[in-house]
Amino acid sequence: MVETERPLDALNQARGKRVIVELKNKLQLIGNLKAFDIHINTVLAEAEEWENGEMKRKLGTTFVRGDTIVLISPA
Repeated sequence: MVETERPLDALNQARGKRVIVELKNKLQLIGNLKAFDIHINTVLAEAEEWENGEMKRKLGTTFVRGDTIVLISPA
């Protein structure tokens, strides 16, 4: 088991895996975490936009600005 000591360590462990990204506007993006930086600007591959439990559209590769993100969780 890999020990998580810092918040970015947890994101590093999720790289290449499916994650749920919840945004301030209540939308959720679900996709494969490809990359992120210290501002939590995030790149998702095969991203989908979800609202109220329904998939609204497929986005493909998507850049998400870090200051719009409320949480990132394993899918």
